[in-house]
Amino acid sequence: MLARSVKRFAGETPIGRKRRARKMARLLAETHPDAHCELDFSTPLELAVATILSAQCTDKKVNEVTPTVFAKYRSATDYAAADRAELEVILRPTGFFRAKTDSLIKLGQALLERHDGELPGRLEQLVALPGIGRKTANVILGNAFDVPGITVDTHFRRLVNRFGWVDEEDPVKIEFLVADLIEKRDWTMLSHRIIFHGRRVCHARKPACGACTLATMCPSYGTGPTEAAPAAKLLKGPRAKELAVQAGLDPDLVPDAAVMTPEAP
Repeated sequence: MLARSVKRFAGETPIGRKRRARKMARLLAETHPDAHCELDFSTPLELAVATILSAQCTDKKVNEVTPTVFAKYRSATDYAAADRAELEVILRPTGFFRAKTDSLIKLGQALLERHDGELPGRLEQLVALPGIGRKTANVILGNAFDVPGITVDTHFRRLVNRFGWVDEEDPVKIEFLVADLIEKRDWTMLSHRIIFHGRRVCHARKPACGACTLATMCPSYGTGPTEAAPAAKLLKGPRAKELAVQAGLDPDLVPDAAVMTPEAP
């Protein structure tokens, strides 16, 4: 099955790939109408902090920790003047808490020194700040400043390679290649939808190929089970049964235990 899928798209032209990518992007919008940034925040600085904390940590765990963080540290000044030991205790549940504490203190100091304590809304300024790489910067731009950005996390990288949109592992190269396929206005939401799809359907070890709305357009179809029952059992998330219906399957094939929010970094 997988070999046939790969062969089917072997001679695809660049324009054909772009058309297919845009059609898949539209289907992803229909499949995941609930896609959004799963980190809780109310200001650009809060999103920057939450995104830094999300490294090697689930969004769920970050959202459990950030209410305490945001209540105590409300501004760049607060982070710059933070007691290191005290902040480390708060951040410990997120993992790598010493490095994250260091990043947040240095971020606060840099914002005071360079931007009057305010988080900038330009990519080149964001990536120059401590703890903020290109991926984090695009999350901030797209979700706090409404500036289109492509967030290449592990799910995004895995899926766009499986989709045959790219044949590349470098995140920056992937960002530019996908940017050439998809209209700029759709970049931010595409990132959310692909990440949702990666957490709920197209899993790393065993994708739910037989329960995927993108099956007919995916050269990797057959990487996971294609039969209805085993594929449906792999669906995850609060809309797992709806995802099965969208793929033309009986929602009763989805175990009740699957209807939960996926916990993935």
